[in-house]
Amino acid sequence: MNDSPKAPVVPEIPDAIVERRRRRTSQLIWIIPIIAAIIGISLAVKSYLGRGPVITITFKSGEGLEAGKTRIKYKDVQVGLVKSIAIARDRSHVVVTAELSKEAEPLLVEDTRFWVVRARISGGSISGLSTLMGGTYIGLDAGKSLEDQYDFIGLERPPVVSMDVPGRQFVLRARDIGSLDIATPLFYRRMQVGEVVAYELDKDGKGVTLKVFIRAPYDSYVKVNTMFWHASGIDISIDGSGVKVNTESMASILLGGIAFQSPEDRQDAAPADANSVFTLFADKEEAIKRPDTVVENYLLVFAESVRGLPIGAPVDLRGVTVGEVSKINVELDPQRKQFSMPVEIKFYPERLKARYRSKSQHTMSTRELLNALVANGFRAQLRTGNLLTGQLYVALDFFPKAPPAKMDWSKSPPEFPTAVGSMEQFQTALMQIVQKLEKVPLEELAGDARQTVQSLDGTLKSADNLLKNVDAAIVPEARALMTDVRKSLEDLRKTLGEAKQTLSSEAPFQLDLRETLREISRAAKSLRVLGDYLERNPEALLRGKKGDEK
Repeated sequence: MNDSPKAPVVPEIPDAIVERRRRRTSQLIWIIPIIAAIIGISLAVKSYLGRGPVITITFKSGEGLEAGKTRIKYKDVQVGLVKSIAIARDRSHVVVTAELSKEAEPLLVEDTRFWVVRARISGGSISGLSTLMGGTYIGLDAGKSLEDQYDFIGLERPPVVSMDVPGRQFVLRARDIGSLDIATPLFYRRMQVGEVVAYELDKDGKGVTLKVFIRAPYDSYVKVNTMFWHASGIDISIDGSGVKVNTESMASILLGGIAFQSPEDRQDAAPADANSVFTLFADKEEAIKRPDTVVENYLLVFAESVRGLPIGAPVDLRGVTVGEVSKINVELDPQRKQFSMPVEIKFYPERLKARYRSKSQHTMSTRELLNALVANGFRAQLRTGNLLTGQLYVALDFFPKAPPAKMDWSKSPPEFPTAVGSMEQFQTALMQIVQKLEKVPLEELAGDARQTVQSLDGTLKSADNLLKNVDAAIVPEARALMTDVRKSLEDLRKTLGEAKQTLSSEAPFQLDLRETLREISRAAKSLRVLGDYLERNPEALLRGKKGDEK
């Protein structure tokens, strides 16, 4: 036996088989980042394409504005958000950068307006109360222009009228703005139909220009001949016609206002175009004055005081206004050493010719007409129009007893003859009465009366002695007659004695007469003083004489 150990049996090692990686599996690994990149790019493109326009708005102050919080609203719908706020390089304003939604891009046109909405109290209106809870935001009012714009200058106050409100805008020119302001109401027949939207001082500084908006359909009542006037507060006027009080409404009393109206006799005038220019008159009376195409200037020279005669006072022809006072001056005559008061008037001859009864008279020229009237006693005179105010006016009337006069066409303007005023005539008559009373020789008349009584007394004594001498020589039948004559002479002597006593310088009658004459003289002087005072202060007849100020 073979006891040698046996060799271990080694198992067979299988051959390795090499498998190649699948190329498809390696390609699938890159799909995920590619898909992620595509999604990211699509989101970026979508974000870029959906991004709204970026705009800049300039404000004087950034009060109430915050980047990332302040919203932009149109009709109370959010359309944008403020991204940043920066101070301008010149530090005069702030620049707000905001991003709007894509849908809001059509709103960004040339006349679009932006403003900061905050709580405001202006005049009689309160706005922006919602911002007390929700915060300040920027309001947007879309314009109507076709030109796109992305840089805007913000308004410092909200616009009075939105762009989408139907109506038209007009321009008014005035000497001063008075009590008017932004949002001041406009009235037509006492109905509020519009507002003042803007105003500015003219470049030459001689007036102001206002822009007003009148809502439809009331804007159709603005004609080419429409008149606008101040209707602010309570209009109290005191003139020759008396005291007048006029107001449009309670709103106009508090906030002021403008009223307009077309002439009643010219309602067929064409409607005015938008942005037409009109004159804003001071009051209704000035606005509705009849427009006269023919205006002639004349000079009136008065020798009396013109106190109480204002510029614009009417020139009246028996109740019809045919002109107005345009200028008042004073002139010294070096030869006569006297002052005269030249008054220039505007005369409207068409108002006279319109009242001619026949067409043949209407063909007369103004010169021929005035020459004929003046030759017939036509004069200008100062008259008191109102005793309360003492205001005067120029009256044209006929004075048959006036001295002859003619129109002086050689002067520029031509001089129209005048007559003394009624107050001047009253004072002249009063002075004449005083002068006549002062010239009465009362003392001489009393002395002559005393001498006459003394002469008569001597004559009576002579007659009495004569009767005594012839008493013895007459028959008894005649004694009875002589007795009667003697009694008559005694009665006459008593009467003359009483007259002598009465006419004596120390008699009560003489004293009473002298005192009476003194009272008459003092009364005449008082009347003269009263006439002078009433001429200067005719309103004293109603209000009394003013006391001395302490």
